Amino acid sequence: MTMTSSVNPGQARIAATFARCRAENRAALVTYVMAGDPDAETSLKVLEALPAAGADIVEFGLPFTDPMADGPAIQAAGLRALKGGQGVARTLDLVRRFRQGNTETPVILMGYFNPIHTYGVERFLDDALDAGIDGLIVVDLPPEEDDELCLPALAKGLAFIRLATPTTDEKRLPAVLANTAGFVYYVSITGITGTATPNFDRVAAAVDRIRRHTDLPIVVGFGVRTGADATAIARGADGVVVGSALVDAMRATLDADGASNGGTVAAVSALVRELAEGVRSAPRA
Repeated sequence: MTMTSSVNPGQARIAATFARCRAENRAALVTYVMAGDPDAETSLKVLEALPAAGADIVEFGLPFTDPMADGPAIQAAGLRALKGGQGVARTLDLVRRFRQGNTETPVILMGYFNPIHTYGVERFLDDALDAGIDGLIVVDLPPEEDDELCLPALAKGLAFIRLATPTTDEKRLPAVLANTAGFVYYVSITGITGTATPNFDRVAAAVDRIRRHTDLPIVVGFGVRTGADATAIARGADGVVVGSALVDAMRATLDADGASNGGTVAAVSALVRELAEGVRSAPRA
């Protein structure tokens, strides 16, 4: 059994957020948006609006040309961001600017290893800490490759957050949890993001199974699109992640050239408020 209870300074914001949500007897709302989508300035305004609308934790997507775990909505968002010149340095700069007005909301950078490797691991970790990043989700680095980024990140004080999936069995789970910090991200469906609705009973059973192996908070994502979905997941999980639905809400405000028509922040904020209400209304087990 793998238990993780110690918290280093770089993970303090994450721990404090889950502690606050527990004190309020509710799950946390974790929102995902793509950095630089549809452009850097709009992306910053969206990032700043998420906590005000009810998001407890923000996952900020790092654009990549080959996002194998992401569905069509997030793939398209990444391409829009890359077209605008968004990369690692500009993404960290957006977080740095966000931190000028918000020092409480945890920011988790989510993406793939290739851009980080190209940037340089040590340089990336130092710059991420300086910008105000609290943790990393790098979906294409399994536990067998912990030396590449996971262990150096933990040594610097960044949480390295691992994904568990419906195919993660009892034999594999200890390896997945071994160096995980901050929280565990349970992927509620088999496949890519934004393509199916989860079976809520199966998700609850999976969360209970994982909880027997760790004292870290367990958040659930992939397939959550509405306030009702969020309520269903929040009954048993410590957090609910919503990404593709927010990216879709953003895309619906763009013109034919992929530029914001001015209503992007309002559209995303409206959906976040609905999701936050759903999370907060969930009866807790």
